[in-house]
Amino acid sequence: MTASNEEKWMNKKISRRDMLKLTGIGVAGVAIGASGLGGVMKAMGYDVFEPVADSSTASNKVNFYGSHQSGIVTPVQTNIYFASLDVLVTSKKELQELFQQWTPLVVRLMNGEVMADVSSNTRVPTGDTGEAEGLDAANLSITIGVGASLFDKLGMQHLKPVELKDLPHFPKDQLLKEYTGGDLCIQACADDPQVAFHAVRNLVRAASGKVEIKWSQAGFNSFPAGGGTPRNLFAFKDGTVNPSITDEKDLKKVVWVDKGWLKGGSYLVARKVQMHLETWDRTSLKDQEATFGRYRDSGAPMGKTKEFDDFDVEAKDDKGNYIMPDTSHVHLARKSGARILRRSYSYASGVMSNTGTHDAGLIFISFQKDPAQFTTIQNSLGRMDKMNEYITHRGSAVFACFPGVQKGSYLGEALFNAL
Repeated sequence: MTASNEEKWMNKKISRRDMLKLTGIGVAGVAIGASGLGGVMKAMGYDVFEPVADSSTASNKVNFYGSHQSGIVTPVQTNIYFASLDVLVTSKKELQELFQQWTPLVVRLMNGEVMADVSSNTRVPTGDTGEAEGLDAANLSITIGVGASLFDKLGMQHLKPVELKDLPHFPKDQLLKEYTGGDLCIQACADDPQVAFHAVRNLVRAASGKVEIKWSQAGFNSFPAGGGTPRNLFAFKDGTVNPSITDEKDLKKVVWVDKGWLKGGSYLVARKVQMHLETWDRTSLKDQEATFGRYRDSGAPMGKTKEFDDFDVEAKDDKGNYIMPDTSHVHLARKSGARILRRSYSYASGVMSNTGTHDAGLIFISFQKDPAQFTTIQNSLGRMDKMNEYITHRGSAVFACFPGVQKGSYLGEALFNAL
């Protein structure tokens, strides 16, 4: 924030009448209006589009600017707050202004800063909700994506990538409408759950009247003290076969889109997968390992000793039986030949009121250069996957995540340049 704008924001004194005008409260008695917090701040002299730099001094800081958005090949953090949003704007210009407004705010959040400097005027809403005050950046990454429905709503069908569409129906899908789809997404990951939640809360608040939350889910990961692959709620390691996040050549094959306005971006697949923990907990360890195709403690493929040992899914023992059961999750996924970058988190959301069982499972997130990679794996799993006995897919969405941003640019600029 420039000194002149800071002075305007900090020292501006307004009357109750002026405040009512700014917030849309008038004779009609309407509360803070569709312009949202950003509109109020702009009216008071704060430039909501002013560029903000990545901090070079912030602790536990992930950079915003770069060739790709953060939160894709960023080292996985311990917490996620994922939100799917519906847009309320009705024009492409309003949508563009939303992304222009969000860009510097995202940088500030990832710097561990408040959304707006504190005002001495207590008669206006605060620029930041405050629950992350005193916390550092906690390696916060924020990833923004757009869904297929957005292009239909705003008459931009000619720019909708052919790859961006709803996933087909898969076995064990019992999708709930309230956890499916969305026009936009915000993925906030951090090493502090409050920092992740604060980011989504404040971005949505700043866009009041322009977006609303359709569905959201908090999630968590825990890592061994010496590092390593986190375990899901079935106690098995999750993400062993991911491509290396430092192998740019491999990431170009698996993750990054290489054409059109989305070049340098990636497709995000989100699935809310309920795990039937009570059923799993009554299953023998031998059957659990046969379900995954890996040993629980070491994470090694069946027939091997170490987690990252390569394996041949067609290998058989001296009796002609598959060493790794051909109905196991890993066997079927490997046979598909497709690869994705998994970035999943566990969730626990209380109790299912109709059954009294845990409402818990996996907020599955994957990135790929084409959602067809995910579909290929799911089709290979099909009805044969033994895991189907223990899970039910409740939510699903696909988003196109923008390429990275250079300073002076904004989220989604390539899309709007293509209009």
